[in-house]
Amino acid sequence: MRVCLLRHGETAWNAQGRYLGRTDLPLTPAGRAALGPAGFAPARVYVSPLRRTAETAEILFPGAEQEAVPDFREMDFGVFEGRSWRDMEDFAPYREWVDGSCRGPIPGGESMEGFCQRTCAAFEALMDRAAEAGEPLLAIVAHGGTQMAVLERFALPRRDYFSWRGPLGGGFVLDGSRWREERRLTLLDTVGDWRGERE
Repeated sequence: MRVCLLRHGETAWNAQGRYLGRTDLPLTPAGRAALGPAGFAPARVYVSPLRRTAETAEILFPGAEQEAVPDFREMDFGVFEGRSWRDMEDFAPYREWVDGSCRGPIPGGESMEGFCQRTCAAFEALMDRAAEAGEPLLAIVAHGGTQMAVLERFALPRRDYFSWRGPLGGGFVLDGSRWREERRLTLLDTVGDWRGERE
C-alpha cells in the first residue's frame, strides 16, 4: 500500500504567519493557484473536517469521494489562535510554551501529547481498515500538525516531530507494506507541490 499524506494549501493566516488550528478558513486565491491535479486519482481521499483540507483535496483529486476524519483536525492552539509569534513575544504563556519545546499544554487548547494521541489513534484505525481491505493507495489531505504527529510516530527513517512538517500543498509519499507486521511506514518521496504534475 502507498500512503500519500499531504498538507492543505495556503490560507490567509498561513500567509501572515498566524497560528491556525480550529479556525475554519478557506484557501486564498494564491493557495488555489499553486495547486493542480495530482498525477494519480484515488477513488476516495480522507480529509479533516476543516474546509481548507476539503478545498485542497478537491483540486488535487477532482472527482474523488471525500471522507472526513474528525481527529485529523489541526492542533487546537487555544489562546495562541490567530496570533503570530511576533504578537506574542512578550506574552508569558507563549514564552513558557516555546521554552518547553512547544510540548506543554496551551491555555484553552491542547498539549502536543494530547494532539498526537488523538491524531495517531485515528491514523492507526484508518490504516488498519485500509490494510484489511487490501487498498493499494491511501490518500490523506490534512494539516502540518497531522503530518508531524503521524510521521514522528510511524515513519522510517526516524525523525523528530518538527522535521516532518511538509510545505503548504505538499507532503510525503510512503510505503505501507510493513504496517501489519511492524506498524511502520517507509518514506519514498517528498512532494513540494503539484505544479510540476499538471498535464
